[in-house]
Amino acid sequence: MWYGTTTTTAAILMALVAGAPLTAGAADTKAQTTTQEAKTMVSDSWVTSKTKISLFADERVKGTQVSVDTAKGVVHLRGKVDSAEAKSAASDIAQGVDGVKSVKNDLQVVAPAARKAVDARDSDIAKAVGTRLSKDSQLKKVDVRTDAGIVTLTGQVPSIGASAKASEMARGVPGVRSVKNELTFTR
Repeated sequence: MWYGTTTTTAAILMALVAGAPLTAGAADTKAQTTTQEAKTMVSDSWVTSKTKISLFADERVKGTQVSVDTAKGVVHLRGKVDSAEAKSAASDIAQGVDGVKSVKNDLQVVAPAARKAVDARDSDIAKAVGTRLSKDSQLKKVDVRTDAGIVTLTGQVPSIGASAKASEMARGVPGVRSVKNELTFTR
């Protein structure tokens, strides 16, 4: 009997020793993933800051007119600029920043004389869409941004149906030219 117990104990110990590297490997992989995500966030923040500084430093673009966001090295430019040349220059400037993988240029060209009217209208549209969405309990936390009548919806909603409903409600607001639905939902 004693011999069988020793064999069983030895087998259990061998299984634990053999499984330990797998468990450690999983922990290492998770630590590496977390470390990489942190590096990406720092890197994206750095790219965003460096891009904003570069836009402010260049005479061709009014840096205050451009909003910059970066995700995984992709720089997203938004806002209104005075000319097609300024829009093109903004892309060139952003592309020249170290760490930029690509540039998504959603800048709108609006003549300075028309800017005040367009800005006021965009803010009115955003407010109207936000008010309409806030009346629905599933859509209260949706963020609304408007550029030249194009409404962008961001945030998280509970379902794809709620996401579709938010788009429909936004489209129903006077002055909305189109809706970009960037909402995410939990399953």
